[in-house]
Amino acid sequence: MSSSTTSAPPPGTQEPPPAPPPRRRTRSPSPTGWRRALRKDWQLYSLAVLPLLFFLVFRYLPMIGNVIAFRRFEPGGSILGEYWVGLRYVEMFLSDPTFWQVFRNTLWIGGLTLVFCFPVPIVLALLLNEVRRRSLKRFVQSVSYLPHFLSIVIVAGITMQMLATDGPVNHVLGWFGHDPVRFIQEPDWFRTIYVGSEIWQTAGWGTILYLAALTTIDEDLYEAARIDGANRWRQIWHVTLPGIRPTMITLLILNIGTFLAVGFEKVLLLYNPLTYPTADVISTYLYRTGVESNSFSYAAAIGLFEAVIGLVLITSANQLSRRTVGTSLW
Repeated sequence: MSSSTTSAPPPGTQEPPPAPPPRRRTRSPSPTGWRRALRKDWQLYSLAVLPLLFFLVFRYLPMIGNVIAFRRFEPGGSILGEYWVGLRYVEMFLSDPTFWQVFRNTLWIGGLTLVFCFPVPIVLALLLNEVRRRSLKRFVQSVSYLPHFLSIVIVAGITMQMLATDGPVNHVLGWFGHDPVRFIQEPDWFRTIYVGSEIWQTAGWGTILYLAALTTIDEDLYEAARIDGANRWRQIWHVTLPGIRPTMITLLILNIGTFLAVGFEKVLLLYNPLTYPTADVISTYLYRTGVESNSFSYAAAIGLFEAVIGLVLITSANQLSRRTVGTSLW
């Protein structure tokens, strides 16, 4: 019979501490990893050079000019202004009643554009997705997105000709015994005209994005929904709409970010002094104030205010979308 004995340490000595557990070796990234990727796929990376230069030259470098919102700028003087004036121009437009009227007009037109122009491409894409005749589907697609390629000048010209006092719309109203309506000169009609022309011009192009998103939905999901007894409306609600939700959220966030940047060219071409009470927006007000009146510092202060609000809107919409539906732009 054998017994195992352990030898005790001699008196006056301490037991050695236990050995630390072995460390896992972590593989540090190679400092030349990005160089290898650049050498391997340099053709793909080269495609991003021109877009980056475009944004650098026409988007980021002009941001330096925002400094004239806090400096006195004189035409022909220093490009960054003559001397500091602090928040003088900010206080000027905040206390200007004309600016707040323009700001309200911008909110109205931007809100109406978002409410009516955003869902129309979604509805049109869902309707086209149900069309089984490919020839009819292609024809409707072509007719709907062709206005996107028209110049803003042409769109504004067509709109003004259609709504002129002796135009086709007033001729149709005359058939029903209605007196001619001066659509272009009436302030109450401007928002309807602008939003209607915006829907006609942009709906088809937005539909292409949603139709492309619809092609990524797995057909097995529709088959499983049919097996469960779902009709076509339930398939759209439970399969189609969730399938294109990331695209919807992305475009919605981008549209919210440009909420105050109402189309300058179209408003400038369609409005006139008679419709200023409802048609004048921030962008056109900046044009008249900065370019026509040479108040560049005052216009820069208003433009900076608009940009800050746009940044807050797009950031808030992105955070709200991430917390509610789990989809965000970044």
